[in-house]
Order: sequence, then structure tokens, then C-alpha cells
Amino acid sequence: MSQIESITTGYSFAEPSIVLGAAVDPGAPVPEAVVRLPLGSMNKHGLVAGATGTGKTVTLQLIAEQLSAAGVPVFLADVKGDLTGLATASPGHPKVDERMQALGQEWGATSYPVELLTLGATGTGVPVRATVSSFGPLLLSKVLDLNDTQESSLGLVFYYADQQGLPLLDLKDLQAVVQHLISDEGRAELKALGGLATSTARVILRQLVTLIAQGADEFFGEPEFDTADLLRVDEAGLGVITCLELPGVRDRPVLFSTFLMWLLAELFQDLPEVGDPDKPELVFFFDEAHLLFDDASKAFLDSVEQAVRLIRSKGVGVFFVTQTPSDVPEGVLGQLGNRVQHALRAFTPKDATALKATVSTFPTSDYELGEVLTQLGTGEAVVTVLSERGAPTPVAWTRLRAPQSTMGPSDEAVLASAVAASPLHPKYAAALDRESAYEKLAARLARGAEAADAPASGGVDAELEQAAEQGRWAGEEPAAPRRRPEPQEPSMVEKALESPAVRSMLRSAGTVIGREITRSLFGTGRRR
Repeated sequence: MSQIESITTGYSFAEPSIVLGAAVDPGAPVPEAVVRLPLGSMNKHGLVAGATGTGKTVTLQLIAEQLSAAGVPVFLADVKGDLTGLATASPGHPKVDERMQALGQEWGATSYPVELLTLGATGTGVPVRATVSSFGPLLLSKVLDLNDTQESSLGLVFYYADQQGLPLLDLKDLQAVVQHLISDEGRAELKALGGLATSTARVILRQLVTLIAQGADEFFGEPEFDTADLLRVDEAGLGVITCLELPGVRDRPVLFSTFLMWLLAELFQDLPEVGDPDKPELVFFFDEAHLLFDDASKAFLDSVEQAVRLIRSKGVGVFFVTQTPSDVPEGVLGQLGNRVQHALRAFTPKDATALKATVSTFPTSDYELGEVLTQLGTGEAVVTVLSERGAPTPVAWTRLRAPQSTMGPSDEAVLASAVAASPLHPKYAAALDRESAYEKLAARLARGAEAADAPASGGVDAELEQAAEQGRWAGEEPAAPRRRPEPQEPSMVEKALESPAVRSMLRSAGTVIGREITRSLFGTGRRR
């Protein structure tokens, strides 16, 4: 059997599927060799990879279109602003006509139902927010760039706040609790756990101040986004494509990549078990995936791997989008059964190493993949997916079909109209600020001052009271020349953390503390 015949047979699925394109017999596509991806295999996850400018975004667009047409909701992050074109039918182009004629496939200009979201209050879309408590210590440590010891200390802060009934809704709540725990009163309350070292607290506070200065305080708060709003189908039976705009956080890539992981963890927590459905409940595209894994702690990586493995049974497919497979840890990469690999470059020794590693991730084929992957044109990719039986299909050099919606952003008027008509706008547009840890700790200070018939004593408590009056929290401890300086040696907790067993205990969601800190894989837990 020839290579083209093998591909034609290997991609002839009986179940409903989406069409990626047609196999290429060097020089031209072969219309009979249609390359498909079964809908029933979409929850087995996938990878879309390739060098910059090779067509990854267009591939996301054409997959999202066909999923929507099949009644499957889609979530994707629009890093460059191009995917809003899904809301507008393609104007057509001679090159599109030429491509589709060569593929022998039908094509018609079509628009799709698009819901626009934006992190915080910046951007055109409906604002998306999450509470600090819901975000959890593991994910927040990733955003704050904390080391393992600081991450564990932040976990203690979350545990304390939970036990004391101090809701952590926004960043000023977290600042208030950290400040309180290094005050005299807070140290006494936390004595059983060894206390929180002032030096560690200062690092956490400084990182929080930096995060606030970057505008991230607009993202943390209420009303918190409900994942059920991602699972919508319109009146015509089309799956709603939720498009997260990222214009306001492009300079904070770790924040938006970690937010995507929070959203995935929330989906895992909220959705029921469905096994292996005929089509997914949702397909989630995780763009710029390498940002999530860069410099991540082992506990974080283990949690990501577990989330990806387990969310399959919830009917959610996750597609990671990045430049090379080596950007994704092996434990996660091994779970990505569907691969669309665009061209790679081999200009440097590092590029050559990445190319060799990429070739090793594909099933054996008659292609010289090391050569093919450097020769692919724009809009071409090497594809292998999981068949209906769960077996990898033959590797296929594929010319991808053209999207039926606009390749590029929609007009601002179209986007503004979509947001104005969104059922989510009245639900999430206005921020809420209910009583939480900040207000409760400030009230506690006020009661203490009244009972003593005098202002609270100097030091951290005085700073907390002053910050409450000014409506802000600062990360620097004020000068107090008449007090003995705080000792800067590690606390009992940090000394204990030198033991790998203790460190593992504190980070594990299976321990007593871990179960209290983490209500799901990443320490997420909603506060109603």
C-alpha cells in the first residue's frame, strides 16, 4: 500500500469529525486523501506547534469554526487580537478559492457566535475576575514568582485566612492578612504552626505591590467568573466560541497563562463525569503554553499533569499551542494524542536539537520528518491524531483548509455590538467589593484601639491601621527606632522546610493542611 493510500484509509472515520485538509503528495494535495480529526477523540487532548508565522493561529481558527458548527463550545485566548475575525464572515480571496479548489473541499463564507472576554476591566470584552481564594496558593505563587519555601509560607497564609473566616477576595485582602501575621497579635495566633518569617512576608508583600502596579488588581475580585458560561450553544445550535482578549496583559504573560490554568482547574471542579462522549463538552485552547511551564515548581507541574489527565473524563479537550513540543513537560506531552505540527526552523544548534526532539515524538512513518518539517509551507502541517479506536493515525503531510471567517480582527463596531448584546455583560460588568479580610482586620484594629482608649502601638499593627485609614496596603515596614529590630533568621517553619519530607507534606493536597488549602488540584475554592 502506498503512503497516500495508507493515509486515505487511516483517516476514513465513521464517526463525526472535523476536516483539517488533505494529504500532500510532494508538490500538490490529493483531494481523496482527506485528513480528519474525530470529534470523539478531541477530549484526548492535542498539540498545535510551529515556529512563529507558520500558521498556528489560522489552524486554531479553522478547528474552532468546525467545532462550533458541530455544536461544541470552544474557549481560546486571543494573544495577538486576530481571532475576533471569527465573528465576521470571510470576504473571500482568490488565494482562498485556489486553495480550496486544490483540496477539492466545499467552502462558504460564514460567521460564528463569539463571546468576548477580557482580563479585568481592560479591553473591549466582558471583564473576567477571580477571587484570590479561588486562585489558590499554588497558582498565585507561580504569578508572584515565589520559590518553594515562599510558596509553602503562602499556603500557610491561605490556611490561616480560611480558618479565621477572613475571605481573600482581592489583593488588598491578601496583603492585610500577611501584614497581620507578622504583627505581635498575628504571630501569637500562628505560633502553633511556627509563625511566618518577616523576611518571607516582605518578599510576598513586595511581589504583591509589583503585581498591583502592573494593574493585576483589576483581575482579582468579584463577581467571579462562572465556568458554566463557557458551555453555551446558541439558538441555531452552534457552539459559542469564547474568545479571551489579552490586550491589557501582554506585558504580564505569566498572569494570563496562569489564569488559563485556573480556569481549567475550575472546569475540573465544576463539571460532572461524562466518560468518553461522542463529542466533547468543551475544547480549550491553551495558547503560549511554554509560559505556564517556565520556572514552575515541581508541585505546580505535578498539578498541571494531573489536571490534564483527569479532565478528559469531564469531556473537556485541551490543546496546547506553542513553538515546539519540548516546551511542554514530558508528563503532559505524553497525554496529547492529537498533533498538528507546523514548520520548524533549524538556524541554530538549539533549533536543530528541538527539531530532532520533535521528530522523536511522532509515530514511525515513511517521511524523512527532519527534512519535511523544515520544508513545510505556510498553512501546511504534519498531522497525526487518535482514531476512533484510540490508535495513532498515519503521519500525514497536510495542506490545511482555509477558515470560513475573517483571518484577522473584526471591525471594532462588530465587537462592540457583540459585547453590548452579550447576556454576560450585566452579570460581570460591574465590580463588587463586599466585606472581606481587609475590612474585618481593619475593624478588629479599630475595636482594639477603642478598648485601650488609645491608638494601637507602633510597629506592624500601627502600619496596618494607618493603611486601613488611607485605603491602601504597603509592603515596607516603617521605621521604629525605639523597638528592637525584628530578627531576620528563618522561622521554625522555614527551618523545618529544609526537610524534603516536611516540604512535601505542606505542598501535598493529600495532607491535612493541603486539604484545607486546596479544594481542588490547584488550591482553588470558591467563596460565596
